[in-house]
Amino acid sequence: MRHETHQAHAHEQHAHEQHAHEHPGHGHGAAPDGSWATAVRATLHCLTGCAIGEVLGMVVGTALGWGNTATLVLAIVLAFFFGYALTLRGVLKAGVGLRAAVRVALAADTLSIAVMELVDNGVIVLWPGAMDAGLGDALFWGALAIALAVAFVLTTPVNKWMIGRGRGHAVVHRYHH
Repeated sequence: MRHETHQAHAHEQHAHEQHAHEHPGHGHGAAPDGSWATAVRATLHCLTGCAIGEVLGMVVGTALGWGNTATLVLAIVLAFFFGYALTLRGVLKAGVGLRAAVRVALAADTLSIAVMELVDNGVIVLWPGAMDAGLGDALFWGALAIALAVAFVLTTPVNKWMIGRGRGHAVVHRYHH
């Protein structure tokens, strides 16, 4: 275990140093790029995983005739699962061990996914008739699309704030080569 952890930290340090060499100004102690463009990219990444899970959860729960609470819980669980999975995929691809990659994904995505899920499910719950709409209803798909769009708009400033403080997707940034 200790050797595995040491290897993961050594790889993280190497990846960080290599990234700093390839991208001047992003080395140790340098402020992460807290621009709106970076925040938008991070939020789009989060939205992708959340949308996959959210849509899948809503479709499955609705198709199976589950109640609103069970459908929402499934959608939220799947949104977190797919959100984390997308980040894990990228970090693991960079050669980081599974344990360290899970820590990175949790640190990078938890607040972003939580805000996105709170907003998009809040819109769906508050939209008159949306939770009762069937898969063949335009209201089902329209409310879901609008809810995800609103969640994107409201989560982007959260991600900008976190990245500007070296948190959220700034944690993942060091693994992008």
